[in-house]
Parts: sequence; C-alpha cells; structure tokens
Amino acid sequence: MDWAVVLPEAFLFLAALLLLLFGTLFERQAARWVAALAVLALFVAAFLVLAQGGEARTAFFGQFVVDRFSAFVKVLLFVTAGGTILIATGYLQDLRLERFEWPLLALLATLGMAMMVSANSLLALYMALELQSLPLYVLAASRRDSLRASEAGLKYFVLGALASGLLLYGASLVYGFAGTLSFAGLAEAAQRGLSTGALVGLIFLIAGLAFKLAAVPFHMWTPDVYEGAPTPVTAFLAGAPKLAAMALALRLLFGPFAEAAAEWQQVIVLVAVASMLLGAFAAIGQRNIKRLMAYSSIGHVGYALIGVAAADQVGLQAVLVFMAIYVIMTVGCFGCILMMRRGGRYVEQIEDLAGLSRHQPMMALAMALFMFSMAGIPPLAGFFGKLYVFLAAVEAGLVWLAVVGVLTSVVAAFYYLRIVKVMYFDAPAQPFDPLPRPELHAVTAASAVFVVGFLFLPGPIVDTAQLAAEALLP
Repeated sequence: MDWAVVLPEAFLFLAALLLLLFGTLFERQAARWVAALAVLALFVAAFLVLAQGGEARTAFFGQFVVDRFSAFVKVLLFVTAGGTILIATGYLQDLRLERFEWPLLALLATLGMAMMVSANSLLALYMALELQSLPLYVLAASRRDSLRASEAGLKYFVLGALASGLLLYGASLVYGFAGTLSFAGLAEAAQRGLSTGALVGLIFLIAGLAFKLAAVPFHMWTPDVYEGAPTPVTAFLAGAPKLAAMALALRLLFGPFAEAAAEWQQVIVLVAVASMLLGAFAAIGQRNIKRLMAYSSIGHVGYALIGVAAADQVGLQAVLVFMAIYVIMTVGCFGCILMMRRGGRYVEQIEDLAGLSRHQPMMALAMALFMFSMAGIPPLAGFFGKLYVFLAAVEAGLVWLAVVGVLTSVVAAFYYLRIVKVMYFDAPAQPFDPLPRPELHAVTAASAVFVVGFLFLPGPIVDTAQLAAEALLP
C-alpha cells in the first residue's frame, strides 16, 4: 500500500497536527511539552524508517520512493533536527521566545526535508522543497523585536523566492523538452540524449539547489541570515536543510541525469572551487562567530561538491560520509555557541571566548575538538570526511580539484585555530554564566564523542553510506 511506504512522513504530519491542536489549547504553558513531544516524534519517525527495511519501493504513481539511500539520509535528518530542537529550548526561554510554534515549525520543515529525499519527480521535488522552505522563512524572522532578525528573515525570504523561481523555471524547461516530470522518464530521455533546452533547464535546477546549499554564487544570504537569526535557528539552518538539499541534488544528478554527467560535472566543479575559495578567504576577517560559521558552511559545501563532481559510486559514498560528519559537528559547535552567555546576555564575538579554558575547561575542550575537526586535522572525524571526498576526486581523475581542496583547507585552518588560540592563550575574559541545561550539555557531549570516536568505529557510517550509494545508482 502507498501509505505503508510513507508511514514515517504520515506519522510526522499527524504528530504536527496534534501538537498544533495541543499548543493552541494550552499556549505558552505547552511550549516545553511541544518541544519534547516534537523530539520524540522525530525519533519515532527515525525508528519507522529503519523498520521499513532497505527494499526499494515507490508510492503515489511513482512520485515518492524509499530505498536505502533515503533511509540513511532520513535517519540522519531526524536525529539532527531532534538534537537542534533540544539545544534550543533554554535559549528561547531566556529570550522569551519560548512558544509552541518554534518546535512545530521545525517539525514541519523536517517533514519537507524527508519528502525532498524521497522525491521521485520534478513536481514532488518542488512541493517538498517549498514545504521545507516556508517554515524556515518564519523561523528566521521569529524574533520580531529585533531589527537584525527581521532583516535576516526578509533577505532569506526574498532570495529564497528567487531561487524557487529559478528551480521552477528549470523544471518547466526540462518538462517542455523531455516531455515528462518523473525521474524514471527523465532517465530514459537522458539515455536517448538530452536536447540543449533540457540541459539549460538542468542548469536552472542546479542553481535553485545551490541556493539551498548556500553554494557560490548563490551564497549571498548566508552570512546575514546566520548572524541575524536567533542562534537555534542558525543551528537548524546550518545542519538539516543542507543535508536534505545535498541528498536531493544527489538523487537528481545521479538518478535521472546520470547519463548527462559530462555536462553537469563542469558546473559542479566550478561551484565547488568558488565555494571553497570564498569559504576559506572570506572568513579570515570575521569577528562574529555565527558569521564565521556561515562562511565555514559555504566552504564545507564546496568540499562536499568535490565528491559530487567525481560522478561515481565512490564519490557518492564520500559525499554521504562527509555530510553525516558535517551535520553532527555543526550541531555540537552550535551547542557550544549557545553556552556563550555572560551577565544574562548571549554574546557572539570570538573575543568573548578569551581564556575560556581556565574558567570552563570542558566547554573549551569540546569547542577545540569541533574546530580541529572542521579544520580537517587528524585523527578527528572532519579529517576523514575530507579525506574521503579528496580520494574520490583523485580516483575520478580530478587531481587538481583535490589539490584545490587541500590548499583551501590549509587557509581555512587559520581561522579555526585562531578560535583555539583565543580560548587557550589569550588573557581570560569574564567567565560565562553557568547553564544548568542537561539536554544542551548532553547533545554537545555526544557530538564531541562522535568527532573523537569516528576513528575507532567508522563502520556504521561508512558501511551504511556504501549501501545507500549502491541503492541510488542505476
């Protein structure tokens, strides 16, 4: 039955409706309960995905597909979104933003992301993408008493609408020239040879997805939105949506347009190089840590696109491993940023971390681990993520692209190591306020343990990513 295939998504939708009703009845008193129940719903949905098994099945006339690829990404999505909601509760309470709508919107956005991963036609792709985007627009502007947050939400909405228009125009071109919306039909058309008009449509599709990934040259919204949005929203934007957009790009490029790899590979290489260069050099002068994380995310998308440019199973597996490591690192890093409260006010400047190792050594250690990992320093997880994509590029004959990745990683290491230097060697600033929030500390600690423990137990991620890559390739 179709409903058995979409059971996790159907469960999330029903959970969102029930939580909306519950929150409306009890309003502010329900905020914490809604957040806790939203996290529980996400973990139940992850269990339902695992219970479906790895068999490839379609539903709703081929518009929706589940397989090992979608299962891998969805479980990671649900865990990432659940962790982000957990670390957000204390911050929202302190800023008097604790409303039941916040976790509810995050839940609905995650539902859209799950549908993106399983989209099997251009129509389903667009509908799922909009279901993800609309709640994110609201979340970015949720702090209505802040001019900066309102500006961030407006920029995200306007530029997001432009990107949606590009994607929809590309889908219409592909449909007009190929005569079908389904991925299976597009794959058959690609085998016969795509016309110039269909290839132009594909470029517009890639442009729309590049915006969701914050890849150059569609990155212009990222620094302002990351800095202006409430920190938990920034944490959410930096993790789960990037993973969903990357998964959607992989399903689109390695599925219906696999035969046109020689054409789209050139575009991906150009975007990857531009993203790595901008992410490495533009972050050097940043003083705000959220803005620095924005440029860091742009650079990391560039590294992930190296694996996409390889256009083979090794590259596909490398991207999945890299994105899994990236989202977990990101959630942990933002967990540390959410602990930066001094005198009852949250601070965001890198200088505020001065001498942190003397006052809060465990927080400084966790932050240092995340910075070293993002810089790609062995033996932490971030090193292996980059190693996989660089090796995939070398095996595909793109040695020069891997060299660019290594060189930009060296440049980017400067600003990651600068944060470590500030925490361990600068004169101590006033200590941060103690935050008795077990859920925030637990999520951050779990991310730090993963970053260190990946060296000893890479199998669960690497082996599952290999099965997911095999399921996606025709």
